[in-house]
Amino acid sequence: MVNADLIEFVEATPDTLISLTTGRKVMVLEELDEVVQRAVGYRNRARIYPIPTGGTGSVFEG
Repeated sequence: MVNADLIEFVEATPDTLISLTTGRKVMVLEELDEVVQRAVGYRNRARIYPIPTGGTGSVFEG
């Protein structure tokens, strides 16, 4: 599993290569379009959760 938040860019070389913000590169079996769709889908689903507001903005506030 690749953390979608760490994806810097994806390229087809012709294999699909994912470059992460950490400097690591991961070659995957999925086509470029599928990787992009999954990453975008993850980000869309992640936005459905409430984000704390007010206070200091810390997620550790009680």
